[in-house]
Amino acid sequence: MNAVLAAALIEHVNPGASLAIALSGGIDSIVLLDAAAALATRHPVNLSAIHVHHGLSPNADRWADFCAAQCTARSVPLATHRLRLSRERGSSLEAQARSARYERLLAADVDVVALAHHADDQAETVLLQLLRGAGPQGLAAMPAFRPGHPALLRPLLELPREALAAYAAARALNWIEDESNADRRHARNFIRHEIAPVLAARFPGYPATLVRAARHQAHMAVLADALASLDAVGAVDETGLSRDHLAALPPARARNLLRWFLREEGLRPPSEARLSDMMRQLVSAGDDARIRIAQDSAEIGAHRGRIAVHAPAAPSFECVWHGESEVSLPRGVLAFERARGGGLAAAKLERTQVTLRPRRGGERIRLAANRPTHAVKKLLQDAHVPPWEREGLPLIWSDDELAAVPGIGVALAFQAAPDEPGWRVEWRPATRHPG
Repeated sequence: MNAVLAAALIEHVNPGASLAIALSGGIDSIVLLDAAAALATRHPVNLSAIHVHHGLSPNADRWADFCAAQCTARSVPLATHRLRLSRERGSSLEAQARSARYERLLAADVDVVALAHHADDQAETVLLQLLRGAGPQGLAAMPAFRPGHPALLRPLLELPREALAAYAAARALNWIEDESNADRRHARNFIRHEIAPVLAARFPGYPATLVRAARHQAHMAVLADALASLDAVGAVDETGLSRDHLAALPPARARNLLRWFLREEGLRPPSEARLSDMMRQLVSAGDDARIRIAQDSAEIGAHRGRIAVHAPAAPSFECVWHGESEVSLPRGVLAFERARGGGLAAAKLERTQVTLRPRRGGERIRLAANRPTHAVKKLLQDAHVPPWEREGLPLIWSDDELAAVPGIGVALAFQAAPDEPGWRVEWRPATRHPG
């Protein structure tokens, strides 16, 4: 135990760095806390612990007190975070608690957060991913180390549960039992109590063999990403992914590139069936076809031969401008800056109600005396503004007259004359998607 933990600390945690133990109070995290506290003198780190109080169990307060007492006994500072969970449609409280717990851990102001996952946990994760039909990324399961700030370290990932139990017995450690761990309705608990014992009895190498398989899949995932990075050269830039390039690749490499591109854009990997449907739409649809593929909290679209990830359709809005320098809108911020001899004539706006709202269809604007009136839609198309950006673009109305289209121009009747006070407007769109 101590040798495995010491090796992990030497490899991943610099002397003097801050290391926080994710402490639930269960046997695994208590073992990790005890072993880390014992090693802290030989491998000096600023050791602390984090307990996330999810409030789902009637015993949650008692667990928090237990963790505090364990840390006090070892002179380890403890930070306790209480979650305020409310049931969301389509998501269980348990899933929300897991997600919120990781959010709290990843928000910790430390260099490294250590988690007590062990070999049996890793094997269970591999089995769950197999049953979900996951590819190499999923079958790689949990990484032993994930860089970042804070970095995530799983120093016990090679040790079986029985090794942790032996350490706890030898050290006469106390721990708590979460009653939810016995609920076989949860898939992981079912595997732990019903499937894993059968596998261990029939295959003596369990769980080490599945831990090894996860490492192999992690290597395959790295190679797949490396191939995608090569295929992305000349195909991916700030405007998105080239449809022609994607279509020219062999099917397996095309799917690999699209999966990689979506992950780089912050989206979770789609299922195999969904990825196939995405490929069909993105590669086969005509250039003028409107593509809108929902994925997570974003949409995938195509414009002028590029595949892009963007925010979903903006909600309709309408607001009155009262002279603010900035107005926050669903798709970005509209900024107003005082000017002279350019932009919107201030005097004309002062006599009317200025309203901001998106296109509703049929809007027209004349931008110069020597130019005819044009449809706003055509001007935006000529400016190569993607459809999803047109939807959230605010138009500026003076009473019932269209005064300006940000990024396109000011209507002739509302343009400030030379030396006349005016307002210059700038549309600052939000990031392409919330992920």
